[in-house]
Amino acid sequence: MVTYLADPDPHATQKTAPDLVKFGVIGYGYWGPNVVRNLKQLKNTDVVAICDKSPSSIQRVQKAYPQVQVTGDPFELMRSTEVDAVAVITPVWTHYELAKAALENGKDIFVEKPFTSNAAQAEELIELAARKNLKVMVDHTFLFTGAVRKIRQLLNENALGTLYYYDSTRVNLGLFQHDVNVVWDLAPHDLSIMDYLIQERPEAVVATGQTHLNGYEDVAFLTLYFPRKVIAHLNVNWLSPVKVRNTLIGGEKKMLVWNDLEADEKIKIYDKGVTVTSREGVYNLLVNYRSGDMWAPQIEQVEALQRELEYFVDCITNNENPINDGRAGLRVVKMLEAASESLRQRGSLVYL
Repeated sequence: MVTYLADPDPHATQKTAPDLVKFGVIGYGYWGPNVVRNLKQLKNTDVVAICDKSPSSIQRVQKAYPQVQVTGDPFELMRSTEVDAVAVITPVWTHYELAKAALENGKDIFVEKPFTSNAAQAEELIELAARKNLKVMVDHTFLFTGAVRKIRQLLNENALGTLYYYDSTRVNLGLFQHDVNVVWDLAPHDLSIMDYLIQERPEAVVATGQTHLNGYEDVAFLTLYFPRKVIAHLNVNWLSPVKVRNTLIGGEKKMLVWNDLEADEKIKIYDKGVTVTSREGVYNLLVNYRSGDMWAPQIEQVEALQRELEYFVDCITNNENPINDGRAGLRVVKMLEAASESLRQRGSLVYL
């Protein structure tokens, strides 16, 4: 994957990296407590302020972290001179306003997926961060799992050969969201993983889905077309009786199965494939099936969020651009927008 660096701006504000990066966290609902816990466990970081508008969430913060400043006003947190970086762990429709205010106040930002509600918002935040020499990281947590890192290594080594397809199933019963559909809720995981693993960008998207309960699509299927005949298919569903987290990656040499719910052998690589040879005449194709061994590589057992946040702090300290920066977030948002347009057109092909 290419890491995109923002063009240097001669008028950019030069920010000196602090020895101790002090975080303010906005949002202490479902994911916020995990972010706070991991930041608290890292060296050279501290959480000095937490914001949430829910009285029950504020009580949870005060009980768990009595020494941390608590506020219901996110802009009070952003104006604080004690805060170096802000984590925005709130619904997607709030990301743009909160992230923009944090950047305008000179804070590096860590934003929950998806980055923004549309591409124009993402582009504006990227430009603002570049102008102020601030770091943007989008919370694409799965990029920091041992499984995805191992798959990236295997692809870099060409262990699978020429890629044919990427097929992912991410289904469960709930959790229903009240502001976005299942595509914007679950697909960012798979789109960010796909963006990281596949060395080219998709050309077009087809999406189909249906609403059943709350007016938002709760079942959807996405197909993405890449150059050189690579195809990707994503199945996302809030109405499945079972939880499934499976990804198949097929290549010319080998095929890979990643079951994220498997405790031990999360990745299995199959020495299976098809070889087609031809004699004279269109009907004389010879198809040979190859079936060899299966092996399961060892996977690092790490908490992905902790590794991700540690990497973010390193990027701030060393003035480096993260792999999951604003531009990576923008690419995912563009795919989500294209999928939404295709859904509205009941499965029409939408070019990126």
